[in-house]
Amino acid sequence: MLGDSLTAGLGLKPQEAYPAVLQERVDAAGLHYAVVNAGVSGDTSAGGLSRLDWSLEGDVRVLVVALGGNDGLRGLQTGELEKNLAAIIERAQGRHVTVVLAGMEAPPNFGEAYTVSFHQVYPELAARYHLAIVPFLLEGVAGSESLNQRDGIHPTAEGARIVAGNVWRVLDPILEKGRSTR
Repeated sequence: MLGDSLTAGLGLKPQEAYPAVLQERVDAAGLHYAVVNAGVSGDTSAGGLSRLDWSLEGDVRVLVVALGGNDGLRGLQTGELEKNLAAIIERAQGRHVTVVLAGMEAPPNFGEAYTVSFHQVYPELAARYHLAIVPFLLEGVAGSESLNQRDGIHPTAEGARIVAGNVWRVLDPILEKGRSTR
């Protein structure tokens, strides 16, 4: 789970972060995968790219890429976001790792053109690299005061369970397929 503070579980107990909730679901499904939380608070897509190699060490079969939130909050160029995410995807696929891309949305404060351009990065990359995609990582959580911490950005434990569900809907079939090919 290569991500930022949303993945790291900022403000939550480690077992409440969505990767830990995903591990519970993996275990309950009888799948033999270890979910590794490689979330770093404050990370941008460039930061994720810079630490990709150590994130891919070991027997990595599936990489969930959940980056871009901080790019959007900082108004970083969407071309850089696309370039960084593409490099992550290409390097992971070059190691025969299945990549799942988790989409993110930019806040509206940088204008409609930026918001649209940012949004388009994720489905375009998913199509180009034939990836499974979580359309919006924070679907059902973003904008809900009761599901977010006081900062309005980071999910509560309940919100993190919803985020885990968003990822699980896409990840479960991939892991099940992996079980049948082992």
